Amino acid sequence: MARRLVGRILAALAVVPLLALWPAAPAAAHGGPLVLDAAGDGASGVTVRATYKKDGHPVDDQVLRLVLNATADGGRKVGPVQLNPSNEGQGFYTTGAVLTPGKWTITVTSPEPNPGKAEVTVEARVAQTAPPPEADPSQDASGGAWRWWVAGGAVLLGLLIALVLFSRQRTPTASAR
Repeated sequence: MARRLVGRILAALAVVPLLALWPAAPAAAHGGPLVLDAAGDGASGVTVRATYKKDGHPVDDQVLRLVLNATADGGRKVGPVQLNPSNEGQGFYTTGAVLTPGKWTITVTSPEPNPGKAEVTVEARVAQTAPPPEADPSQDASGGAWRWWVAGGAVLLGLLIALVLFSRQRTPTASAR
């Protein structure tokens, strides 16, 4: 009885790794038309989020050929510019800094076999930088270099004391003769 139970457990454990090799069902596969959500990045670039129209999952299994064309007030044009996959997460694409400050009408398209299109108006701005950090009043103009001098002096003093003590131990005294 116990042997039979052990045999069944071992057989079940042997089957589990084989299930990982089973091909995915076609219903789990993605493809088809896309939903493209485009927006300005807060400066002079554009970001796009690409999801499958069928199930809303982000595009994660392929690199899309997303192409951006932009027209500004006054007739200025940018494009076609191919968007690159972003490190923001799955399904995110970015242009980098391609727009000049002003109001832009952006059109992003994706060709077959995953067609998609987005059109949005964005306000491009000059990229801002963080202000420089304020000076720490606890540090002087030397930037704390005096600490290295103090540490070096302490090490030299320790070596000097060790040499004096070591030389006294090696010198024969009158009582040892």
